Amino acid sequence: MPSLKDLRNRIASVKATQKITKAMQMVAAAKLRRAENAAAAARPYAERMEQVLGSLAASISPGSPAPQLLAGSGRDGVHLLVVCTAERGLCGGFNASIARLARDAAVSLIGQGKTVKIICVGKKGHDILRRQFEREIIELVDLRGVKTLGFDNADAIGRKIVSLFEAGEFDVCTLFFARFKSVISQLPTALQLIPLNVSGEGRAAEPQAVYDYEPGEEEILTTLLPRNVSIQVLRALLENAASEQGARMSAMDNASRNAGEMIKKQTMQYNRSRQAMITKELIEIISGAEAL
Repeated sequence: MPSLKDLRNRIASVKATQKITKAMQMVAAAKLRRAENAAAAARPYAERMEQVLGSLAASISPGSPAPQLLAGSGRDGVHLLVVCTAERGLCGGFNASIARLARDAAVSLIGQGKTVKIICVGKKGHDILRRQFEREIIELVDLRGVKTLGFDNADAIGRKIVSLFEAGEFDVCTLFFARFKSVISQLPTALQLIPLNVSGEGRAAEPQAVYDYEPGEEEILTTLLPRNVSIQVLRALLENAASEQGARMSAMDNASRNAGEMIKKQTMQYNRSRQAMITKELIEIISGAEAL
């Protein structure tokens, strides 16, 4: 049975930990609002970009050559997985859920005889995936020094992806991130970037107005498709930033509650041990007095 001093040390240690978790929860709550607003602002632009590209792709004359970013390389042998996670931990299962989705996709592709290459955006995803796919990881993008994510950060990653595709390094590119829904819900998502998938979200459900494009659809697509890659990466980074703060806020709230329950249990055990020790001393004093 632990001594009273050990119990006091345990209680003090848990209280100190609880102060840290509460402080981290408050910091995450303060950052969440700004990150959520940034993600919400980027979402309509990215979705509209997909719709515009889908409309342009549908307007291409039959038989006309489509840009490779839209039509693909015609092969399906090499897949590039761009896995976006956080740079820091202590945010529950946020990083693990994204890495798990990417890992399952990589295992499935390798099982089909495909070649897999991985670009990790964020240290935590790299730490998880390198245990199993160290040879497949070709680059780690470290954003720890970036205080506010912007288009420049996403554009650098997007240009890297496009340059690898133009060099024939891969055939299909898929982006992995967490879509922010609420503080307690972040949805791991896989989005195909190259070739652009316009069969689903890219096409509007209802008939759209007919437009005449100047210059032609092929020229506009050649300009917009590389930019769309950067836009979708930016969307993923902003969604991840909001999801990370929401997950950290929820995780630190649970940690603070668990610490509070542990303090109560330790305090109760301390009081019982102290009362038993006092009772024992009183019995010894009374027994000694009666012996005299």
